[in-house]
Amino acid sequence: MESIKNRTTIRKYSNREVSDELLNRLIEEAERTPTMGNLQLYSVVVTRSEEGKKALAPAHFNQPMVTDASVVLTICADYRRTTIWAENRKGTPGYDNILSFMNAATDALLFTQTFCNLAEEEGLGTCFLGTTIYMPKMIIDTLKLPKLVMPVATITLGWPDEHPAKSDRLPLRSIIHQESYSDYTPEKIDDFYAEKESLEENKEFVRINNVETLAQVFTDIRYTKKDCEAMSIGFMDALKQQGFVK
Repeated sequence: MESIKNRTTIRKYSNREVSDELLNRLIEEAERTPTMGNLQLYSVVVTRSEEGKKALAPAHFNQPMVTDASVVLTICADYRRTTIWAENRKGTPGYDNILSFMNAATDALLFTQTFCNLAEEEGLGTCFLGTTIYMPKMIIDTLKLPKLVMPVATITLGWPDEHPAKSDRLPLRSIIHQESYSDYTPEKIDDFYAEKESLEENKEFVRINNVETLAQVFTDIRYTKKDCEAMSIGFMDALKQQGFVK
C-alpha cells in the first residue's frame, strides 16, 4: 500500500458528498479486519445530518471538521449484539467486565484503521478524533448508546479540500526492541528525538506556547496530568454506566 507512506490527516473537506454506496462498500470491506473469536465486537454509527453533526460537535471540542465533513463515523466497542444473540440462543453471556471491553475496543480500533486505509485508497480524507474517549458520556447520550456499547473512535470522512504536509514520525530504531524491551537512556532519547525537535514547525510550536522544550508542550500545555486524571475519572464513570465496570 504505497499511499500509506504519503498519508496525511484531512481536516478540510469539499462539498462533494460521500455516497451511501461507497461508504457501505468500504465498511463491508473493512469487516475483513481480524476480530476476536470472529465475533466482530464493534458497531458503526453513521452521522450525516447537519443536526446530528452539530449535536456531536461539543463532545469533540467543536472542532470544525465535525460539522464540515460529509460523514462522521463513531466506532463503538459493542458487546451488546453478541450478548443478546447469546441470550436468545440459550447461552449465558458474561461480558460485563473490563476484559470484554478491551476485546471489543481492540476489535473496534482494528476495524477503524482498516476502514481508514481503504477510504484513503479511494481518495477520501479522514481525521481520527482522539476526543472520543475524552468526552464519552456526551457521545453516549447523543447517540443513545445502550449498555455494553462504548464509543472508542470517531472518524470524520469526506473528499479532501486541502493538501497538508506529512507529519513527522520517529525513526524506526526508536520503536523496535529486539527479543526483549531495551529501556530508553538519555543518549537514546537525544538520538531518537533530535530530528523531531529540530524541525522548524516544532520550534515554532515551542515558541508560541512560551515553553523551553517540545516535550513541555505535551506535558504542561496539551495533555496535562490534571486533565488526564479528570478525563480518566469520566471515562471510568462511562464504563460503569455502560456496564463494563461494576
